[in-house]
Amino acid sequence: MSNRAVLEVIALDEEDAVAAQTGGADRLELVTDMAADGLTPSTASFTAIRAAVDIPLRVMLRLTDGFAAGDVDALAGRAAELRSAGADEFVLGFLTPDGEPDLVAVERLIAVLDGCRWTFHRAIDRAADRDGLRKRLADLPGLDTYLTAGAATGVDDGLATLKAEAARTGEPGYEPQILVGGGLRLDHLPTLRAAGLTAFHIGGAARPQGWTAPVSAAAVRTWREAVDTP
Repeated sequence: MSNRAVLEVIALDEEDAVAAQTGGADRLELVTDMAADGLTPSTASFTAIRAAVDIPLRVMLRLTDGFAAGDVDALAGRAAELRSAGADEFVLGFLTPDGEPDLVAVERLIAVLDGCRWTFHRAIDRAADRDGLRKRLADLPGLDTYLTAGAATGVDDGLATLKAEAARTGEPGYEPQILVGGGLRLDHLPTLRAAGLTAFHIGGAARPQGWTAPVSAAAVRTWREAVDTP
């Protein structure tokens, strides 16, 4: 991938994937069931999308809504199936009831991933201690991205946190790329780009007609042009 800003788009199926790539997406996050905020897609869905596009795919590992790990054995089994089907990038992240990172669940899954690159998703926005979470995860293999809005309520409320964390890039726990997503709008981009943030994640923004309609290549293209504007 070039040094240009990263644009990641949520895809539910092959139609979404093709439209997102056509519009200029660099990478897709593959999920199912957005009513539950995105769960693990079937292996068949991953295989069909992989055959339809040639950009990187990050596959969600989550079986239930929320940030509790749930049945880790079942989730590890799904991860192994996806790995066998060729998946090599993932999205995951779990918290304990007190808001601490669930290292038992995370380490169990990344053992199955066996070196694959992965994103710790917006569970960070619900963590009791963001800085502490980053430092506890710092040495886990494959972690190269945090998907975050900076606040549980979205980018509007998280801008100050996002800018502060961007300024710490390279410090222990702050090496992974910040992928901004969660209530992200086009009007946020100038502020975020000025702060040095270079990776952006959209879901509903790629679907002007709502989640019951497919990704719009034109909408993605609008975002592509916007994130490429310094």
